[in-house]
Amino acid sequence: MVDDPKPSRPPSLKSETRQTNWRRTNLPKYQAHLAVQRALISGVLEKQACEVCGATKVDAHHDRYDEPLNVRWLCRSHHVKLHHYGEDMFPIGRQQAGSQN
Repeated sequence: MVDDPKPSRPPSLKSETRQTNWRRTNLPKYQAHLAVQRALISGVLEKQACEVCGATKVDAHHDRYDEPLNVRWLCRSHHVKLHHYGEDMFPIGRQQAGSQN
């Protein structure tokens, strides 16, 4: 079983846009986002419904960027709220290894 797709070389970030500057400054986050995109395209990862409300239009949220394919699926509204109000806001559906709640 493959946990992560094989790591690729660092992305080439040559322009000076706001988005590129964010990517350059937050390279581990950007690389985790790229890993999710690659995993979705290859079928290694499948989008799930929002773990809070069940919406089907979702974002991948990383609790840890060093585990790029360990994501929580949240609709944009709940994803934004999670970032603004903290990780404990939506513990529903959070799956921890070895825990059974």
